Amino acid sequence: MKEFSISNFQFSINSQFFNYPMRQGNYDLEERTAVFGENVIQLCKSIRGNPVITPIISQLVRSATSVGANYMEASGASSRKDFRNKIFIRKKEVQETKHWLRMLVRCIDKEDNDIMTLRKECHELTLIFQKITISLKQHEVVVEN
Repeated sequence: MKEFSISNFQFSINSQFFNYPMRQGNYDLEERTAVFGENVIQLCKSIRGNPVITPIISQLVRSATSVGANYMEASGASSRKDFRNKIFIRKKEVQETKHWLRMLVRCIDKEDNDIMTLRKECHELTLIFQKITISLKQHEVVVEN
């Protein structure tokens, strides 16, 4: 496990693409991204659809659940560069999810605690995936030199 920290929380990733010892951290990203997708599904199941909300919910569920699915894909990457690229794509998926949550708030004319919590999680996951990408790039520069 490679441990990273941002602000007041820590997370870890399990990857073969680091050449130095890794420790178990406070967060398992595989589990965290899966729970994130599950929480979005629960939220969307509780919202009554209409011609405007239904396609937004569909997009939201797709982007939110793909974060975890594609994190699993990144874990099976064939190289460090492939891993970094897949993690960068995860960051984009999280940002897309944050956008669809914003649109959902506009459709239902309120932002409840569940949506605020999911938006906060989007922000944190974005920071995590950005930190992983940056750390991998920095590590590549060190290895090359």
